[in-house]
Amino acid sequence: MSENPGMTESTESVLREPPVEGSEIDTLIGSLERQRRTFAWKCEGLDAAGLAHRIPSSALTLGGLLKHLALVEDEYLTRRLTGRTMPPPWDAVDWDAEPDWEWRSAASDSPERLYGLWREAVARSRAQARQAAAEAGADHRAAFTTRDGRNPRLRLLLIDLIEEYGRHTGHADLIRESIDGRVGEDPPADF
Repeated sequence: MSENPGMTESTESVLREPPVEGSEIDTLIGSLERQRRTFAWKCEGLDAAGLAHRIPSSALTLGGLLKHLALVEDEYLTRRLTGRTMPPPWDAVDWDAEPDWEWRSAASDSPERLYGLWREAVARSRAQARQAAAEAGADHRAAFTTRDGRNPRLRLLLIDLIEEYGRHTGHADLIRESIDGRVGEDPPADF
């Protein structure tokens, strides 16, 4: 892979981590960006074999994690936040028949496809979160309605994404270490 996945915008326009004295929305977005950046570093530069590598105790792969987190980005910040229909490839999947499709199908995707799906989903999410935050900050109401009739706020969707990335970046850390020994909490400053 020739570019860092997820670094689709200049570092000046994307927070690299939460600001020390930022607003609530800047802190939430900064925390999410830090998680995305660390996850991208853990997945960066691998070929098909690297993305399909598993540790003995798990069926997870970095390719599966890339595809899953692309889906999660679109689920939370495309469908739930904006109410838009899911973009391809998610819109063509029968989720009732194949609830784990993204995990299973990742093995058939090229590295370029997996990195591309994730980068594109992150770019959409950034734009949609930025627009919602500009309208009402963390209090922006999502289009999604819960079973009991409530609309979550942007803050909850961002917290859910931070939690999802935190869990899966831990998985990615273990898998990447088993591939080539790459360890660490933060990517290098020039990543």
